[in-house]
Amino acid sequence: MSGRFLEVPYRMLPGETLDALLEAFVTREGYDTTDTGDGMGGWVVEVKGQLERSELIIAHDLQTETTEVMTLAQWRAFGRDLADDEEG
Repeated sequence: MSGRFLEVPYRMLPGETLDALLEAFVTREGYDTTDTGDGMGGWVVEVKGQLERSELIIAHDLQTETTEVMTLAQWRAFGRDLADDEEG
């Protein structure tokens, strides 16, 4: 992908920042936070596990200065959409 995006290693983020990103991801993806006995905290722990297993990535957009958690499928689709936009 273009030099516009950076993959951010989750271990480089302060704990509070990582938790906030993961909470936003859980909310955006529509997880039912009552599914775990710990509510949102339980999902954050689950999603951290997905980061550790490289099932999710954190991407930072240098142009918009936004940072998002994405599944690998979302990241690949985003890259394809971006390439299409750059061609058009």
